[in-house]
Amino acid sequence: MEFRSHTLSNGLEIIAEVNPRAYSLGLAFFVKTGARDETDEISGVSHFLEHMVFKGTPHRSAADVNRELDELGSHSNAFTSEEQTVYYATVLPEYQEKCIELLADIMRPALREDDFVTEKKVILEEIAKYEDEPPYGAHEKSMAVHFGDHPLARSVLGTAASVSALSAEQMQAYFDRRYSPMNMALVAAGKVDFAQLIRQAKRFCGGWPPFAAERAISRAPQRQAFQVYANDSAAQEYCVLLANGPCATDDDRYAGRILATVLGDDSGSRLYWELVDSGLAECALMGAYEYQGTGLFMAYLGCMPEDAAANLKRMHDLFRKAESEGITEQEIVRAQNKICSHVVRQAERPSSRMFSVGNGWIQRREYRTTAQVVKAYRKVTAAQVNALLAKYPLTTNTTVCVGPLTEIEPPQ
Repeated sequence: MEFRSHTLSNGLEIIAEVNPRAYSLGLAFFVKTGARDETDEISGVSHFLEHMVFKGTPHRSAADVNRELDELGSHSNAFTSEEQTVYYATVLPEYQEKCIELLADIMRPALREDDFVTEKKVILEEIAKYEDEPPYGAHEKSMAVHFGDHPLARSVLGTAASVSALSAEQMQAYFDRRYSPMNMALVAAGKVDFAQLIRQAKRFCGGWPPFAAERAISRAPQRQAFQVYANDSAAQEYCVLLANGPCATDDDRYAGRILATVLGDDSGSRLYWELVDSGLAECALMGAYEYQGTGLFMAYLGCMPEDAAANLKRMHDLFRKAESEGITEQEIVRAQNKICSHVVRQAERPSSRMFSVGNGWIQRREYRTTAQVVKAYRKVTAAQVNALLAKYPLTTNTTVCVGPLTEIEPPQ
């Protein structure tokens, strides 16, 4: 296993974890742009643009793009988050050049007006579908309440109003501001011919004009709020609890993920035994999420409406007990075993390593081997986790509930 990197004259970074023993390779363009880089007026443009990228280029139609991806036998797709848009494909090593050429071409999309009009309908249907299905936009509503005026408050999908009003010219202007080679990375993992990868990137991407694409990064303030949104379509009550946590560059992010596993893993955690195994809730989970400049602990509860208030009180009491009494060494070890096992299993697939390598580079400009990641988790102590609980108290949180209820008694 070897990490390699190179930067083209226009600023495009090429990074790869080369594994000569692998049987496949993953290739991706990571673009450092997402919902946090938008304005309220163009909210949802990053995700909309992701769709439009596959609608063709000056050299290929949408049918050509999809046909050629099939001809390569690739597993390919794209996704948009609050902070990045990623276009990826996993192929056999002999298709490295063809795959790079195709992915590079769609990074310069045609953005045709007729495609824009058609795809807007698809996006609006997606927004409506998301609002009509459980948990009825609870995640987006909780992010909006918790972050307030912070850029991370914006929904990745945008709103029906913002997407309806969006013009093709606004999308083109956004592309021209964000899709700079200086704001992107070409990431590869697996059986990569890195020398050829550099030559291929120069040939297919070297002519892209460079320009600065800045991002404002700030830590979100600590927030406490409780909001209930009534939805007559829901049978259950869906509750999301957000508390501040470590950001993407904080060293204690490893302790944060261990804490989330101890308290809210989908099996064997404190929330599981308290609420799910006991039959009080269908679902009770917790995870840690790191962004540039700020971070979150996010807990999720799904239960019958009549149990919502009592279950929220149980969650609050569980968090308060963790803050006052701490997490035990035995719980830390169990969480470490779970996380490290998952990290190692994921690392066996080049496509998974591609995402890990790309995320680390885009967020922190850092490369870590699987062994280094495992070591970082193994080093975490109960004292560090308990110090993190004091720094980011889970009882100070934003709680948003969506379901049949019009009001719920907040836990005290």
